[in-house]
Amino acid sequence: MRAVIVCVSVSHGNTRRVAEVMGQVLGAAVVEPEQIDPADLATYDLVGFGSGVFNMNLHPRLRRFVRSLPEGQRHKAFVFTSSGFPEPPFRRYLRAFARLVGSKGFEVVGSFSCRGLDTWAPFKPFGGVKKGRPDVADFAAAQRFAEGLRARLTATA
Repeated sequence: MRAVIVCVSVSHGNTRRVAEVMGQVLGAAVVEPEQIDPADLATYDLVGFGSGVFNMNLHPRLRRFVRSLPEGQRHKAFVFTSSGFPEPPFRRYLRAFARLVGSKGFEVVGSFSCRGLDTWAPFKPFGGVKKGRPDVADFAAAQRFAEGLRARLTATA
């Protein structure tokens, strides 16, 4: 199974570290949107898309990249985030992003989210929230998530 993870991680590197854990399990390179030609995604069996959360949404660079993809993709995908707070019920940004990915023809086979250090404006003077996250338990959860994806996808191949 060929896999790649497209990731935007700009504040503290939290999402990148989570992506690298998943990438080790999946044998996937972790790249930024500008580092991969959208046409090259057709050569992968599984594509991961992830970023930190900014203003209750995934990073604009990642959303623009997905919007730029041609429709009719026939591959499996997963989505993931790291954020200081859980996704609120009134703003399901991970689901909305999964729908965007799905609108391009990808079959979204899973999603993952964990907490990460957040130093957004009101929290910055106090050193942020979720200090020390993601932590060992978060990385272990990301690893289990990726192992589950790998097991499901290789069993159906």
